[in-house]
Amino acid sequence: MNIAIVNDVWMIRALLTKIVHDNTDHIVIWDAEDGERAVSKAKIKTPDLILMDLLMPVMDGVEATRIIMQQSPCAIVVVTASVEKYADMVFSAMSHGALDAISTPSLDSNDSNDDSTGINPLLHKLQVINNLTVTKPRAPDIPMSPILKTNHRQKKFPLICIGASTGGPGALAVILAALPAELNAAIVIVQHVDENFVQGLAEWLDTQCKLPVSVAKENEPIVLNHVYIAGGDKHLRLDPALCFEYSHEPVEYAYRPSIDVFFHSVNQYWPGSTTGVLLTGMGNDGAKGLLALKNNNCITIAQDEQTCAVYGMPRAAARLDAVNLVLPIDDISTAIIKSLNNDRSNNIKNVQSAR
Repeated sequence: MNIAIVNDVWMIRALLTKIVHDNTDHIVIWDAEDGERAVSKAKIKTPDLILMDLLMPVMDGVEATRIIMQQSPCAIVVVTASVEKYADMVFSAMSHGALDAISTPSLDSNDSNDDSTGINPLLHKLQVINNLTVTKPRAPDIPMSPILKTNHRQKKFPLICIGASTGGPGALAVILAALPAELNAAIVIVQHVDENFVQGLAEWLDTQCKLPVSVAKENEPIVLNHVYIAGGDKHLRLDPALCFEYSHEPVEYAYRPSIDVFFHSVNQYWPGSTTGVLLTGMGNDGAKGLLALKNNNCITIAQDEQTCAVYGMPRAAARLDAVNLVLPIDDISTAIIKSLNNDRSNNIKNVQSAR
């Protein structure tokens, strides 16, 4: 990959350049000491990936991310002193299209085998980003298990399943903020984000909406009027007892947790109505799972291109004819509420007529 580094401290720029040069085959094609210069350089020579600091003079990393994603979009990873301390700025950058965030490696980093310096997490991040943006792996086929047959399928409360990636935090905040506290449904979100950042995402989203938000726990049952976020670097699934479970399988999958894996498990086991939603994101995760839901007479919604930070996953779903409704982000919460209020047999027709 061609990488750019944006940081106002020259020692950090030199450190990140050295880490990339000594431990990877990637190339640092330019660096910049503030967001304004980064915007200008990205317009002239757009890299595959930018390692973006947050706190900088002239223009901070949030604004630089917003402009770059509009003018010369590329993968952006926030690299800052503390993702926990600057969580609000991190989520703002991710809302504008940053893929992920990581703490800056220690200045005394000189051993790629020492996790304490932060080198290994950064190298792992570079590998993942390279897989997603350059090699663009095809999503492996997930075996289609038979749908669970039950006489109680309509007696369980509705479930809203949402998948998101690049730009997802901001899109999720818009949707959740517009939903009532008495939604009479549960929501499960699979957002591509670093495992160390999931708890912060749940806490941030909890401040954005009326529904309680938490990270899904192993063996935890789904309860009404609650929002769950997939956690860790394992795949989240629904088990036959309608509780959450985590698994490394399939290990070859580029996205972990995978939206497809969760959607397929819901399609197999959830004994009630389901609405599937696929938001902004790079790649094609979630497209096949959304198709499985649609084929099982579930409402499926995708965010439109105009309001996506990256129109990758929704486009992949549309190409599979997996989507009932393509909507701007501001209209998705209304469609979700209508899908819950309408009779199951008339759901698709009524939601479409409300557009």
